[in-house]
Parts: sequence; C-alpha cells; structure tokens
Amino acid sequence: MEPAPAKAKPQGRLLVSTQLDARDELEEKLERCVVIVQGLTNGLSEREANDALNASVCKGQQQHEEVCLGLFTLVLIEASQAQRCYRDLTLVNRDGMNVVLGKINQILMEKFLKLQDTPRTQLVWLVRELVKSGVIGADGVIMTLLKQIAGGDISTKNLWLAENVLDILLDQKEWVLKSGMLIAMSVYTYLRLIVDHGSPNLLPLRQKEVDFCISMLREKFMECQIIGRDLVRLLQNVARIPEMELLWRDLLHNPQVLSPQFTGILQLLTARTSRKFLACRLTPDMETKLLFMTSRVRFGQQKRYQDWFQRQYLSTAESQSLRCDLIRYICGVVHPSNEVLSSDILPRWAIIGWLLTTCTSNVAASNAKLALFYDWLFFNPEKDSIMNIEPAILVMHHSMKPHPAITATLLDFMCRIILHFYPPLESQVRQGVFNSLNFIMEKRVLAHLAPLFDNPKLDRELRSMLRERFPEFCSQPSPPTEVKMEEAASMEMENHEGDKDEGCYDNTEATFSDDEEEVNNKGKKREFRFPPIKEAVVEEPADITPWLDQLDDTMKEKVQQLQKTSDTESQCEVMQEIVDLILEEDFDTEQMSGLASCLSELFKEHFRGEVLPDEITEESLEESVCKPFCLIFRNLVTMQEDNSGFSVLLDMLAELYQKQPKIGYHLLYYLKASKAANGKMMLYESFAQATALGDLHTCLMMDMKACQEDDVRLLCYLTPSIYSEFPDETLRSGELLNMIVAVIDSTQLQELMCHVMMGNLVMFRKDSVLNILIQSLEWETFEQYSTWQLFLAHSIPLETIIPILQHVKYKEHPEALSCLLLQLRREKPSEEMVKMILNRPCHPEDQFTTSILRHWACKYDETLAEHIKAQLIKNNNQPRKRQSLRSSSSKLAQLTLEQILEHMDNLRLSLSNTKNNFFSQTPILQALQHVQASCDEAHKMRCRMYKHIRKHVLLIVLIHSVMKGMFLTCFSVIFLLMEDIY
Repeated sequence: MEPAPAKAKPQGRLLVSTQLDARDELEEKLERCVVIVQGLTNGLSEREANDALNASVCKGQQQHEEVCLGLFTLVLIEASQAQRCYRDLTLVNRDGMNVVLGKINQILMEKFLKLQDTPRTQLVWLVRELVKSGVIGADGVIMTLLKQIAGGDISTKNLWLAENVLDILLDQKEWVLKSGMLIAMSVYTYLRLIVDHGSPNLLPLRQKEVDFCISMLREKFMECQIIGRDLVRLLQNVARIPEMELLWRDLLHNPQVLSPQFTGILQLLTARTSRKFLACRLTPDMETKLLFMTSRVRFGQQKRYQDWFQRQYLSTAESQSLRCDLIRYICGVVHPSNEVLSSDILPRWAIIGWLLTTCTSNVAASNAKLALFYDWLFFNPEKDSIMNIEPAILVMHHSMKPHPAITATLLDFMCRIILHFYPPLESQVRQGVFNSLNFIMEKRVLAHLAPLFDNPKLDRELRSMLRERFPEFCSQPSPPTEVKMEEAASMEMENHEGDKDEGCYDNTEATFSDDEEEVNNKGKKREFRFPPIKEAVVEEPADITPWLDQLDDTMKEKVQQLQKTSDTESQCEVMQEIVDLILEEDFDTEQMSGLASCLSELFKEHFRGEVLPDEITEESLEESVCKPFCLIFRNLVTMQEDNSGFSVLLDMLAELYQKQPKIGYHLLYYLKASKAANGKMMLYESFAQATALGDLHTCLMMDMKACQEDDVRLLCYLTPSIYSEFPDETLRSGELLNMIVAVIDSTQLQELMCHVMMGNLVMFRKDSVLNILIQSLEWETFEQYSTWQLFLAHSIPLETIIPILQHVKYKEHPEALSCLLLQLRREKPSEEMVKMILNRPCHPEDQFTTSILRHWACKYDETLAEHIKAQLIKNNNQPRKRQSLRSSSSKLAQLTLEQILEHMDNLRLSLSNTKNNFFSQTPILQALQHVQASCDEAHKMRCRMYKHIRKHVLLIVLIHSVMKGMFLTCFSVIFLLMEDIY
C-alpha cells in the first residue's frame, strides 16, 4: 500500500473529504452513474436525450438504476441543471422513484453530515419536489430528514435545515394531513425545537413553529395523541408561550374542544410513548455513538468515549436541552439483551449518571430528572416495561457511595414530584411511583429499598420525607430468600452490576467516605473497609469457552492449539495459520466476533505494561513487535488494498478493536517500529475507517488518549510520526497537544523541542497556532509552559500569535503573559504589536504593558515613538475610521485616546528616575500637539491624562534644551507651557 496515490486523489463534488480520507464507495458509485448519463446525453437535444435515457432504462434493472441514480446525483451537484434533471427523472423512472427514495434515505442516515453545501441544499430541494409531486414514500423521507435536525443546536446549518423542512410542511399542508404518523412526528419534533429557539434573533422561526404545532394539534389532535405521555412533557416546556398557553388550558380543562374522543390529560399520561418518537430526536450519528457505548464499550473504559461525545454534542450552552432527549432515549429505547446485561458492557445507569453530572443549569437539571422519572409517574405494570424505570433506581443505588449528592437530589425530586407534577392527579402520580417501586422489588432489580431510603448519608429531613411518602419500603429487610436467575432479565443485571465499581460514571476511581457501620441481615455489625492497595495482577487462565461454539471446527482447533501453546515462537506460527484461514475465500465472516473475543482474551496479557523497550535500538524495536497478535498487522502491511483479503483482515482487526481498544495504539506503534511497515503509516487511516467509529480524527484521538493513560514514553515516541503523517488531524485543535503536555516531564519536553528544531516534528502551523494557544489558556501551569516552550522551538513569527493579547488577563493567565513578555523583549516593535499592547486595559496591578514599553523605549526609542505617534493620531481622528478587515486585530475594540494616554503616563512614571529622553522626541511632541489641536473640549475633559503627560514632557524638553543651549526650542516650549496655563 503506497500513500502517495491517496494524497493525489481528486476531490469529489458530493461529500466533504480530506487528502487522508479514502474515496467513499457510495460517492464513487454515484459518480459512475453520472458519467453513464452524460455519455448517453452529451451532444443531444432534449428530445434526443430523453429518448436515449428511455431506451437505456428499458434494457434492464441495472441500466434503470444507473440512469435514475445518475440523474439524481446531477440534481445534487449541478444546481443549474436540477430542474431539467428532475423532469427527466420523473419521465424515465419505472419504479415510482423507489431507487431514488432508497438512496436519499441512505444518504440521510449515513452521509448527511459529510455532504458539501450545494448537495445539502439540493437534497432538501429535491425532497420538496418529491412532496409536490405526491410521490408515494416521500413522507418517510421527510421523517428521516426531521431526524437530522439536532436538538440543542442553534448552528447556522441546523437552523437552516429546521426552517426549510418546516417550510415544506407548511407549503404542502394538505399532503401532510394525509399521513397520521408524519403529523405526529413533525409535531413532536417542532414542539421540542421551540425550546431551543428562544433568543431574539430566532423569534420569527419560533413563531412559525408555534403556529404549525398549534394548527396540527387543534385540527388533528387524535393523530397527535399517538405520541403518548411525552406529548404532555413537551407541551409543559412551551406552555408559557401565549398561543401555547391557550392550547394548554384547553388540554387541562376543556379536552372536548380538541377532540370528542379525547377524555382528558390522564388519557395521554397513561399511554407510553413509542420508541420511534424518542428515537427521532437523536440524529443518526448521535444514535450510532450512543448504541456503540451501550453495546460495545466495557464498563470502566468509557471515559474517552464520554469525553468525545461531550465535545461533539454537549459542549455548548444550548446543548443543555439535549440531555433530556438522551435520557429519554436511553430509558425508552436502549433495552439491552440478557447477554449484554450479564456481560461487562457499560450499563445504562452509568451513562445517565454521567449525563446528570454534566448539567450546568438548574433548569436543565430539573428537566433531566423529570425525563429520568417520567415513566414512573403513571407506571402500569401491565402496560409499561421494567426497563423504562430501572435506570433511575440504579443510578440512585450506585451513586450512594461515590456521589451521595446525586442520590439525594434524585430521591428528593421523586418525593416532591408527587405533589407538584399536577395537583389534581396527585393520587394517580403517587400510585404510579408506588407501582414502580413495587415492581422494582418484585423483579428484584434491587433486593431491598431500605438501605437506599434510610441511608445515614442522606440528611435527616430527606429521610423523614421518604419515610412519610414510602413507609412500606423503609422497614429493615428480612432475611433474603434465594433468587432464581431465570426469573427476569433485570435480575441478571443486578447480580452482574453488583460486582462493578459503584457509581463509576467515568474512568476515575470511586472514593469512599469515612468508615461506617451498617447492620446486616442477622443483626451483626459489618464494617466498610477501604479497598487494599493494588498488587501485581495474578493472571488466571483465559476462559474462551463461551465463544468457541461460534467457530467452525478448523478454526476452533487452531484457537485451542493457540491456547495450549506457551512459547512466543509457536504462538506466532499458530497465529499465522489462523490468519491464513481468515484469508481463505470460504471464510465465514459471521464467526469474526467470536474469534475476536477468543483472541482478545488469549492475548490480554500482551496489552498490559509498557510497550516500548527500555533501550531503543533497531534490534529491540523489532523484537518488541514480534508478538502473536502483531501477525495481523504484518499481514496487512504486506498486502495491497485492492487485495480481496485486505478488507477481510481489516474487518477482523476492527472486531478486535471493539474487544480490546488498546489495539489502536499498538497498531500505530507497529507501523512506526517495524521495518516491514516502513512507509505504511497511512494504513492506520484504513483501519480507523473500518472501525465502528468510522472517523480518522476520532479514532486517532481516542487511541492517543489510551496510550497517554498507559505509557507516556510510547506517547512521546509516537508523537513525531503522528504529527507528520496526519497533519490535518493533529494540527487543527489542541486536543492531542493537551494530552501530551499534560503528562510529559521536563526531559521529555526537551526531547520534543529537539525533534522540532531538527525538523522531525511540526506541532504548530500558522493557520491554527493562535487558536491552539488560546485553548491552552485554560490548561494547568506546567501544561501552558510546555506549550509555549514547544511553540518557541518553532520558527513562527511572533506577530502570528500577537492577537492572543486580547484574550489574556493578568490575574488569570500569568503563564502566557510571562512567556509573551520574554519573547516580546527580543522583538523589534511593529505597529501591530504596539497596537495590541496599548489595547490592553489599564490596571494598577497589571505591569505587562508598561514593562514591555519601557524596554522598547530604552532599546528602540525612535521606532516606538513613531508607532505611538501613529496610534495617537489614528485614534484621535473624528469621526473614527472603520478598521480594515485585513488586520489581524480588526475585531478588537477600538483603541481610545484615554487608554493610550494612561499607558503613556504609566510609562512616564516608570522612566522618571532614569535619564531616558523618550518623551522629548519630536514624534511624541507632534502627536500630543495633534491631540490638543484636533479633539474637542468634551474629549479633552475626558483625557485628563493628556495635560498631565504634556506638562511633564514639556518640562523635560525645556530642561534638556537649556542644558544643550538650544534657546529657540526653549522659547517654543515656554510658549506651549503658557498656552496650557491660560
């Protein structure tokens, strides 16, 4: 596999891609179809072209599909030809547009985020045309398009999509009214989105959404009623909007107005919301990542996935509202099988606990808690599922030790919601919560509730309220009875989860409070002890029995042989035989998962400890990559990408990655350390795209994070190759840089600086360095100093990053200011530098501006004087001139005359005890005279510093002139002083 051709690949017109991305199969197929259509129609008149297309589609199913997809693609990439191509498409298609509808759904579910701007716009245009034409199945496409409108996101693209889809629904209202499911789905979507669109600039969009929802709810309430209880939850969130308030009152007090068949709000609240509605508020990308976490990620290894998810979807203020959608989805849609429940896969309660801890506002926290308990309020054991209510009780149970505040706030919410949810239905809510707790006991999700409700860690008032609300569940438990494992799925989960690290929402160790005593079932006191200090791991024999039955006889024999073999050389021989079996044409890919489980279990000891040899030589490196699992790497690097076995082996590696995430950085190490892999580092890109993550940047960051946590030496060893081979992924953000500087010591920092200065490593480039340095302002002290040292090792002009001065504050960012000060003192002042420095606010404790101006006044007095003169004159002009957008500092607040003069006064005081004649220079005097002559009286009154500085400057010049015998100058200065006095 040669990397050069990949870098030279042409850029497609459909999907956004980088030079590192492999060509997308779907995009290549659609482009081939475009070539076919253009080959049929080039040089022909419209009538002739239509005849040629019709003749082609009549030849067979393949030709029909090629022509339809070719015209479809031209609609997306050639906006000027869209109308004609769509007309041709309606004339030549023979299947009611099924091929096109299927491809639209595929793009919406799999490729929508990667669409370029023109295809994205044209796709929505095409959907509009399909709806206008009344194409059967277009309602399904609209519902898929609704799913792509993200909640908690007010980015330009998301708002554009929300408004354009809404316009389609409004323009084609009669068509919408024919589909009950589309009515319900669109109402559910836009009721949810209204919450996000409350800012003044979004009020016109919100009004359109409100009008649409009210129209549908009043005209087609019975169709909307199929949403169930979550319709009430969404309406509660928008009930304060005047138009919605009227509808809300009718819902509560006059239900017959909405529909003769509607008996009241209780009818809605007792109906469980279908999964399809809960799922529609997560984009396909969110849903894929969340399902991956709940089905593939091991408990205790979830932190990097959670960090990625938070950066991607939960990092903005608007995203607070998204947490409710995620919690409702986890409770109502993610219902793990018995197999998953009995495994070490990340449990649902841990993800929900983590989501609760990320709420930063009281409103978001209250809504998140309501989303968690919503199915409790009207729970009916005959209709509702235990899986909907189980996460809430387990969050409280597992949070009691490590996060008692989480448990307390949830229990308090559970008690208070009974009274405050809707007072007329208090008895029904109380019964629903009681039914939930009773069903939890019956299904043995928890054996007893008394340890939770009457725990000493809860404050006295809360315990008293719990005893008052739920006396049946607060009594001490009787001796436990034997529980049969087959009784319920939830029982398996309880037995499994009891062994897990309680309350572990992330990868940190749970902490224990002071030792407590608790009475056990027999009345004896049991002491809680701190866990012992971890000792060396005692390796138990690998048990691969559960997965052997998934393998065919030949493969099973080889895996068992591998298990019995102990020496490395023999294991490598057997492993090569296994790889050969994988590469055979009749290899059954369905056994990949089982085989990956076996191999990850057999080789788990190889993923413990450090990878890099103590002494790095060619021999030691080659020896370190001679482990059995490296045989997969070795076979991959020796194969061509077009080899049929290459993709199979890559899929096998992706399966292994799911079982053992450390495979990722071990592959990076192999590609750098092995002679056989020389020049093959780009193979990692193909691996990343084959994984469930499917994204090079995400995969790379996760693998480097895992490497950072396991082996810092290896992280530093890999750094030069990672930055040089994947510059677009590593230089765009500070994520990887922060991983590195967070763990390196001074020796490793010096080594990295040497790599930079020798040209082996580039960690910054001009177009992104400023953004990264701004990000670093939030890092720890040593991390910031290390970042600046690495920056200074590069040959990037200081002017590139001088705009950072607008972000640094003297109390909050001393590290950055110290490094900038030392670097600025080596520089000759430029106009841009002086402008940025003078733009800093004046504060008695902030000496940064004064110190660097003083240094320049002593070393570059003439240059500094000219630049200050320019700033005084420029910022004294009336009216102010509009700044040029070409300037790197053009977005700064306009410099004020007062600010410049105050900095100059500080400089004057700093130089007062020296013999420096900076203020006697002609440019400074000229600038002050210009200020006096041009500014109005009101401005002069505001510029009190002006006269103060001018008087002292003139006195300095007068003394200087007398000493030099410059009597003409003396008279001029005396005249100016008298002018100031009178």
